[in-house]
Amino acid sequence: MEITALGYIGINSSQIDQWSRMATGLLGMQQVDRGGKMRAFRMDDRKQRLIVDGSSDAGLAVMGWEVSSTAGLDRLAGRLESHGVKVARASRALADERHVTELITFADPAGNRLEAFCKPELASEPFRPGRPISGFRTGALGMGHVVLNVEDVEALLPFYRDVLGFHVSDFGLKPYGLYFFHVNGRHHSFAMVGSGRKALHHFMVELGSLDDVGQGYDLAQLDEGRIAYTLGRHTNDHMTSFYVNTPSGFFIEYGWGGRVIDPESWQPHETFDGPSLWGHERLHMPEEQRKRLRDMRLDAAARGVRVADPHVPPLNCAWLDSVVARE
Repeated sequence: MEITALGYIGINSSQIDQWSRMATGLLGMQQVDRGGKMRAFRMDDRKQRLIVDGSSDAGLAVMGWEVSSTAGLDRLAGRLESHGVKVARASRALADERHVTELITFADPAGNRLEAFCKPELASEPFRPGRPISGFRTGALGMGHVVLNVEDVEALLPFYRDVLGFHVSDFGLKPYGLYFFHVNGRHHSFAMVGSGRKALHHFMVELGSLDDVGQGYDLAQLDEGRIAYTLGRHTNDHMTSFYVNTPSGFFIEYGWGGRVIDPESWQPHETFDGPSLWGHERLHMPEEQRKRLRDMRLDAAARGVRVADPHVPPLNCAWLDSVVARE
């Protein structure tokens, strides 16, 4: 597989001032000076990770996927073209705007724009967060993950799995198709929700400390309507996180403690326990939908479903061991 990580995300939004305040004051990103209606934000030693273009309100503009070498980029382009996908070599101007050496552009079957690149530029100055945080968990794991609402998961599955080479981490089939994919040790860098519509659902950034997330949660609660999902923990990637509403109508997941898997030995599987072990109350949803998800969490809790903490020794509790054994 040539693609190794999610490198950057581009958003189209005319609400650039609101994005700037949220990205720096809440998320802790560093704003990079850009001209006109363009804003860019750093998360680490890369020159940019998040790009906001104020020329329209189209939402997700691009997903930028990192490839390790020029040869890998050529192989990816060739495989895409062999499957009938139109590939364009980006202009020098666009590559410079993305702060990468080489860049190709293409689209998935639903029309979502993707870019693949190699040799990203590094900043000469240290990362300076917009608020005091320990930093973002990036490096070889990439920027984080992105989740799309799609009209038909099955129609897009062959493209992402077979053409791009993304590996399925796990999936759910009821009440709708939901697929998670990894491209490195991060449990998922990409996911699709078969919600029947085309839109960005959320992107996730992971912090280096649980306290970063907790302090961000306090800040988000000061802004009425900012919280979309309350603090909670996911069943599949074990992320402790909350979600915020963005000026563009989708969500950002702000998390800590995400699972790192071994891509060589990982086996894809169907999941049945629901998306969250606890919390993640969807404040934006109608009560009927919220209750269905709440009941799934309570059922998992009643069955003793939990994630082992690698930093805490087992309790050697006979009652708990008997519950787990029955599962």
